[in-house]
Amino acid sequence: MSRFSSQLAVLSSAVFGAAMPAAAQPASFVYRLGKDTVAIEQYTRTALQLTGEMVQRNGAAVVRIQYQVELAKDGRPTAAVIKRLRADGSVAPNASRETRFRMTADSVVREVVWADSVQRRAYAASNAMIISPTFVYGLTELVALARKNGRVVDSIPAIGLAGNPGYAGFAKGGGDTVRLRGSGYAMMLRFDASGKLLSVDGSGTTNKSTAVRGAGGFDMTAVAMAMKPTGVLSSREVARGAFGQGGIVLIDYGRPSVRERTVWGGTLVPYDSVWRAGANDATHLFTTRTLAFGDGGTIPAGMYSLFIQHTAGGTFLIFNRQTGQWGTEYDTSRDAARIAMSLKDAPSFVEELTVTVRNTGGMSGAIEFAWGSKVASADFTARIVR
Repeated sequence: MSRFSSQLAVLSSAVFGAAMPAAAQPASFVYRLGKDTVAIEQYTRTALQLTGEMVQRNGAAVVRIQYQVELAKDGRPTAAVIKRLRADGSVAPNASRETRFRMTADSVVREVVWADSVQRRAYAASNAMIISPTFVYGLTELVALARKNGRVVDSIPAIGLAGNPGYAGFAKGGGDTVRLRGSGYAMMLRFDASGKLLSVDGSGTTNKSTAVRGAGGFDMTAVAMAMKPTGVLSSREVARGAFGQGGIVLIDYGRPSVRERTVWGGTLVPYDSVWRAGANDATHLFTTRTLAFGDGGTIPAGMYSLFIQHTAGGTFLIFNRQTGQWGTEYDTSRDAARIAMSLKDAPSFVEELTVTVRNTGGMSGAIEFAWGSKVASADFTARIVR
């Protein structure tokens, strides 16, 4: 056995060394974006099995994920079946019926079951886990046992539903929380001494959903049939301003909603973090004019991505030369300018982020970001440079 495999075996032993529950432990989590419910998960963990289901309002559809994990006496997962279904419980056309996992001491076999065939692949991974899909966090209880004597496990080998090898684990958080590693979002999780998941908090991620443990009792079929698809949570919009003949300034951005959350200096635009000034794809600005800002910053004609940093000492609009990226991709080395903005009270509450490119007279203008109770703005003069 290699040194790396030996380390993984020792790590897995640390994870699953604690006692499993003697009685069934039911749980439910209602994942909310502010006031809106976006998913519900319900599961039961016993000494030898973890069985659950998650229903999610996923864009144009309602999606159900059912999972069943068999456990050894020491708590190690030995087999799992995961199904992705439509709201009525049926399999989507041209989709696989289920994904199966079989875990041994030194490998994982993953099988994708189709109507007419089974795709099988084996991975070299010692005592592996399954990477938690978004809103399926009951699986994290199987690694929460690593919080023994105050320790947390950084990573153990894991396989995703799509077959991508990775890891599952925790990083130390603040207080009695840990931060999930290896999954789609670095959610903050809180467990009790027996490994029961108590809360999930994505406020510090782009997911933003939060949930606390409930006692279960949901009719998941009824929940799925009653849910309505979210559609596009953050619609795309283009703000446009004109500055003389051929003078165009465009801003393409996503429009997230407040959903009863705090904005400036709160959950959505926390202090000091760099925010993508919108949602989903990066916010982009295109200008045919050179833009000269009051604090001396000058932006030549061209295309840029925009970011905002809100601090206790001021709010700043960042122009970045990288374009075409997802909104969370920010390379500070490619910054073109950092412009001071004013932050004032909005005339009325703004639920959906609204960006305006305003002509304030002649070749003068302003870029405004109105969201919640505030408007952040930066004044500029459009110039023709030949």
